[in-house]
Amino acid sequence: MGWIAEAIAEARHTFANGLTTGFNLLFLILGLEIGNHTGWLVALSLVGATSFIAWLANHRRYRLVADTPTSRIISAPQGYTEFAGRGRYLDGAQLVSHLSNLPCLWYRYRVERRSNEDNWEFIDSGASHDTFALDDGSGQILIDPDGAEIRTSHKREWIEQGYRKTEWMLLAGEPLYGIGEHVTLGGANAELDAKQDVSDLLAQWKQDKATLMSRFDLNKDGELNAHEWEAAVLLAKQHIAAEHQEIRMKDGVHMLRKPSDGRLYLVANEPPDKLATRYRLWSWIHLTIMSGAIARLIWLSAN
Repeated sequence: MGWIAEAIAEARHTFANGLTTGFNLLFLILGLEIGNHTGWLVALSLVGATSFIAWLANHRRYRLVADTPTSRIISAPQGYTEFAGRGRYLDGAQLVSHLSNLPCLWYRYRVERRSNEDNWEFIDSGASHDTFALDDGSGQILIDPDGAEIRTSHKREWIEQGYRKTEWMLLAGEPLYGIGEHVTLGGANAELDAKQDVSDLLAQWKQDKATLMSRFDLNKDGELNAHEWEAAVLLAKQHIAAEHQEIRMKDGVHMLRKPSDGRLYLVANEPPDKLATRYRLWSWIHLTIMSGAIARLIWLSAN
């Protein structure tokens, strides 16, 4: 089943454009091979359907990229947001690609083995999961690559000892664009559970009974009565309240991740205006192909 997963990944990373074009050519060849009225009806119906799906995908991406305003990291709202800047390594971290061992922010790879003169058999594929940073001059936001549709101009393909190896990478210092769900972890937006934290702290204190007794067993009878235990709980609450206040006063960590509502999560080494132009162009191409297939279907149905 590896080749199926790889085909899905490839379609996802090429936004279905190349794959749709290939399928449409196959459908037209199928129509030519069958050569009769029914064959052409089936082939053109398939061309129209695949072109409609590709048009919808590209138009949706175009509208999201074009209509979502680019935010500055320092003042970005929480939720679905777009950022543009340059890719950076996290402090002290540098990733190397799986096949070529080149420094990068992210990589994806595929390995195939020659099965005969014209065919290649899928062997392995994968991608990195390490977070990296986007810097727009006002601050940095961490990019979680898991679940992202990553578009990059850095693709290498070579043949080595009967294996075809393909690698895609994002590089540090280059333009980087991201659109997805922006969340700030920690800081003023930190999600803290005071009740649970107090309970955990008291449980920790109970593990060292000798220290607990020396601190709260005021009458030295070897047990904590209700009044003494209430004093321990009060101190634990004060301790947790101080910790939470300190956490909220620190700067939060900004992160871009896959939206929970299924909206587009895209990371690319291109500026948003260039991406929007490409998606708009592809949407018109697929719309034209779909319209041509529908017009031909209407003509065939009438004759």
